[in-house]
Amino acid sequence: MSLVVIGTLAYDSVETAHDKRENALGGSAMYFAVAAAPYVTPQLVGAVGEDWRDEDTAMLKARGVDLAGLEVVPGGKTFRWGGRYEPDWNTRHTTFTELNVLESFDPKLPAGYDASKFVFLANAHPAVQMQGLSQVKDPIFSVADTMNLWIDIALDDLKALMQKVDALILNDEEARMLTGENNLIRAAQKVLTMGPKIVILKKGEHGAFIMGEGLHFSLPAYPVTEVIDPTGAGDSFAGGFMGFVAKTGDASPGTLRRAMLHGTVAASYCVQGFSVEDIGKRGLGDYDERFNELMQIVTL
Repeated sequence: MSLVVIGTLAYDSVETAHDKRENALGGSAMYFAVAAAPYVTPQLVGAVGEDWRDEDTAMLKARGVDLAGLEVVPGGKTFRWGGRYEPDWNTRHTTFTELNVLESFDPKLPAGYDASKFVFLANAHPAVQMQGLSQVKDPIFSVADTMNLWIDIALDDLKALMQKVDALILNDEEARMLTGENNLIRAAQKVLTMGPKIVILKKGEHGAFIMGEGLHFSLPAYPVTEVIDPTGAGDSFAGGFMGFVAKTGDASPGTLRRAMLHGTVAASYCVQGFSVEDIGKRGLGDYDERFNELMQIVTL
């Protein structure tokens, strides 16, 4: 079934213990769409500037991403972000952020996108996420991502959004910040009282869990032998997760449990290269192979 993602596209300058890349393709919606593409045709809604490269459009189209919702802002400049990771991968330093076209981003869904049955609101200001969600007529399953910045400066908007979505995805630091709970189980339970029926909590190298009424499932991360760049791993997890859910066509507890494994697989390919150097080459056969390996790890 149809899957729409609303979020950012960017050019990232990233340095890790392995190497560095300047102006590499990035952004929450971009990573999500590339990760979801083996399952469905993601409908991407985002804004870029006139500096957007033709080869990046060509790559996304070749990957199978629908770009009818990609807006090129006349005279604008694409969002840019720079970051440096410590060797332990858990510590990231932002070196610069240039919002550029994101300062005035107003998502507009093209014809047909409003009928999408599955919606992912990638990391953006919650008011922007709400604007995008309000244009979708009758989704089966809607999921929002967030970050500590919005919890800090736009909490009221985030709380309003949480009343409208079916699920919220966030990491351990964000869950503690949002709820004031140090224990992640209690934090997830508290998030469920704020509106969403389901919470997906990412724990980085320690895996992830999903919780909701009659649903509690946890699994480890796929054991990648060499992490090259963790940028976009969370968005890729969401892409694999939602891609599988949309392909299946329902959001039942059984589907969501299996989708957690598909998200974990997508994230594992993302961290094996800078930008989409690795995950951008992976097809459904690669996903299935690693899914089966992960099943062997987590199944008694």
